[in-house]
Amino acid sequence: MIRLVVADDHAIVRAGLRALLDQRGDQMTVVGEAATVDEAVELSRALRPDLVLMDLRFAGDSRTGVDATRAVRTLPEAPYVLVVTNYDSDSGILHAVEAGASGYLLKDTPPEDLWAAVRAAARGETVLAPALATKLITRIRQPGPTLTPRELEVLAAVARGLSNREVARELYLSEATVKSHLVQVFSKLEVRSRTAAVVRARDSGLLPEA
Repeated sequence: MIRLVVADDHAIVRAGLRALLDQRGDQMTVVGEAATVDEAVELSRALRPDLVLMDLRFAGDSRTGVDATRAVRTLPEAPYVLVVTNYDSDSGILHAVEAGASGYLLKDTPPEDLWAAVRAAARGETVLAPALATKLITRIRQPGPTLTPRELEVLAAVARGLSNREVARELYLSEATVKSHLVQVFSKLEVRSRTAAVVRARDSGLLPEA
């Protein structure tokens, strides 16, 4: 019997997944439901399921399913994690896999494919829908631009809405140095504005999704 925790911030989604999984009650059972990142990690620790079905975004929390996945996979006797989400960006897939997820499915996956993915992921196998696997392979074969650690720090602060002066204060830099870093970022990402830089960095997987 595969023991599962369903982690999603929408109660109706958790109920729908439970109903689908209950149709295979002789093979799998939901032992817990989590609505937040903290609950996902705590239930994984307390219940020791075989697999966690993890959404990528949790409303009202700056952390994501990637953060939860990383925390769950560091637990003693860590369960496997299968991401089940609406978001199919290649950066989202890559971040989830890097965090330790065994697979990545979209919420419109047919029930038969979901059941098969649960069985495979619970065995530790990698599960990716064909279209998502293609996106991931393309991303690996055609890596995007790279930024230095300091340039990433500056851009991450900009992504949070900080002005150059606020970034300088937070990172203990001069405002001129912040501007210099942003000039380099704009050049590497081939953009002309702060907003475009943030969007390009997220699309390239350099920054997490908003």
